[in-house]
Formats: sequence, structure tokens, C-alpha cells
Amino acid sequence: MRRGLWGLGVALALAGCGQSGTEAETAAVPAGAADFARTLHERLLDAKPGEVIEIPAGRFSFDRSLTLRADGVTLRGAGMDKSILSFKGQKAGAEGLLVNGDDFTIEHLTIEDSRGDGLKISESENVTIRGVKVQWTGGPSTKNGAYGLYPVLTRNVLIEDSVAIGASDAGIYVGQSDGVIVRRSRAELNVAGIEIENTINADVYDNIATRNTGGILVFNMPGLSQQGGNIRVFDNQVFENNTDNFGAKGTPVASVPAGSGIVVNSNDDIEIFNNRIADNATANIIISSVYSTGYKDSSKSETFDPYPERIHVHGNQLSGGGDSPDGLDLKALKVAMYGLRGRFPDVLWDGYLDKKKAGGPQICLRDVSGVTNADGPGGYKNPGKDARAFDCGLPPLPAVDLGRG
Repeated sequence: MRRGLWGLGVALALAGCGQSGTEAETAAVPAGAADFARTLHERLLDAKPGEVIEIPAGRFSFDRSLTLRADGVTLRGAGMDKSILSFKGQKAGAEGLLVNGDDFTIEHLTIEDSRGDGLKISESENVTIRGVKVQWTGGPSTKNGAYGLYPVLTRNVLIEDSVAIGASDAGIYVGQSDGVIVRRSRAELNVAGIEIENTINADVYDNIATRNTGGILVFNMPGLSQQGGNIRVFDNQVFENNTDNFGAKGTPVASVPAGSGIVVNSNDDIEIFNNRIADNATANIIISSVYSTGYKDSSKSETFDPYPERIHVHGNQLSGGGDSPDGLDLKALKVAMYGLRGRFPDVLWDGYLDKKKAGGPQICLRDVSGVTNADGPGGYKNPGKDARAFDCGLPPLPAVDLGRG
């Protein structure tokens, strides 16, 4: 993926949330750990509906993926950073743990150093991920697995009090799903901290996203049949997401500029409010179309709408940021518009809009220092600063109710 515009170029009470993936873990290898690892493989494969599988305290090593395909199973550890499933020596399998089952709960454990995704949950309903850490302990690297917590093609998903560190795509990712809450979690040192992609009805709140390439991403990609929308991002702390992009070449996130706070791309009906967003060096908030990313996908859905519309930004605490954008072209644009010592204002918009629709894209911005229209359709030759068209409001989006009381 070429750069286009992108390279134009709550403190948590949860134990362990403040730890970096490079810090040493304290869990010891218990006697009989090898036997337990073999037993766990078998118990997951033979699991019956309603079964609770306990993971004791300790570090347990696995050389191949774990798989669960039963409904109604709970996988419960003794605590984050107490029960650790290590895949550092993994030789087989694409994930650490792969789940295809409804009414699944996983809680209070750590999955680390998987060869591929840490925890993938596919085609499942009523999923709870609670107090789970997925991390790669060697620091940011393209060789790390792509996704940490990875529900995809799911319904009714709750992710809470969890941690993701070091993913080469997204730390906490929910894709092509409906009915999602991500709360009280931390994403650090990933390419994308938290990513909601082609997903309907999601609330993302009370999270911390820091030291990622991009903090929180709300994306629609063209090759997927389900289009996302109705997503609220609120009460989060999104700061200092300035880590160099270490995503694999050709992936969508590989073109996300370092220094991106909250990014909305080709998505509609998004509300961003009451967040603290600070010191993201490219821009605190980016609103863009897939056209400006340069992403090419021959399998583009006929229903795909590339234009971000009905985006409501209000009531956020914004500070810093925009002073050192990623990529020579963005740096040049910043200098040309705001001077050597200047900075982009809080919002960077690529300028793509559907001219066939009356009323414009309805991008409504309140409580921001300003907006830069980068003029992507015009080759970025005539960028603008006029914020009058963005001085509007939209009705609040409804809260997501998972029906869990």
C-alpha cells in the first residue's frame, strides 16, 4: 500500500495493565508443566458444552496451536500474568488459540509470543474476553503475529480489562461483527492499538491507547461484504501514538502514519466524544477515504461506500500533536501551511467527498483547534483551513446494549 495522504506522504485498576511487553514475567514453570500442556490440548479438543477449563498459575509452553470448537466453554486462568501460555517455541499452527464456538468466555490469563495471531475467535456469538493479555515480548517487530485479540465474523462481543502489546497489525481488533463493546483495556506498542473494521454497532470506551503507530482505528475496507457503521468512541485516553510503523508491506495498516491518534477511514455514522487525545505527532484525529491510502483490492464489494460521512466529533480534550507528521510529503504540507514551527490542527481531513450527495459529508467538528483539508482529490495542491463547513452537530448515536444486564 502506498502512502497517499497517510504518507503525504482512566488509569486501569487491572493488575498488569501498566507493564510493558519487554518486562520480565514473574510466573514460574510449575512441576508437571509439560504434562499439563499436553492435557490442555486434549481437553480443548474434547470439551463439552458448559465445561469450565481451569489454567493454574505458572508458565506453560506450547509448540503448536490450541483449538476449541465446542459451544458454552469457559477457559479461566488464575490471573493475568499468573497463568501464561507461551508459544515462543511454536512450530505448527497459525494462532496461539483458535476458537469456533458460541457462548465462549476466556478470562484471567496471558497468551504470548505466538507465531501468528494470539487469540482468534471466528464465526461465534456471545463472546467474552476478560482480563486477557496478548503480547509479543521482543518489542515491536514485523515478525510478530498480526493480531492480538481477534474476534472476526462474530456477534455480541465483550472485551474488557484486557491488554495487547506488540501486534504487527492490530492489538485489539474486531472485524465484520455486530454488537461489540471494548472497554477498560490497554493497547500499547502495536501498529494499530484498537481497530474496529467493517463492524456494526460498537462502543469503544474507557481504554488507553498509547505508543502505537495509530491509537484507535475505525475502518471500512472495500473487499469485505459487510460495511460498518454506528460506532461510538468515547472516554478513552489516546496519547503519544508515535511508534514507527512496523506493519507488513501491502497490509492496510502499513500505510497508517506514525503519530495518528484516532483515525476514521471510509466509515459512516461515527461519534467521537469525551476522549483525551494528545501528542500524536501527525494528527490527533484523521478522517479519510480509502482513496487517499492508495489501497487496491480487486475484490471490492459493490456496496462499498468509500466516503466517510456523518462523523461527529465533540467534547474531547485535545492538546499537542501535529508538530512532526510522518512522511516527507506531510512534513512539507505542514510547513507550507503552518510554518517551520507550526503544527497541524486537531483534525486532518483528506478532502474526499461524494459530490453526488446533497448536503455534503456532514463531518461535524466541535471543540477542536481547527481542521486541515488536504485536498486529496486535487493532488494536495490546494489545501484549506476554513472550518466553517464543519461547524455543525449530529444526533447522538445509541448506546450498544449486549443484553447482558
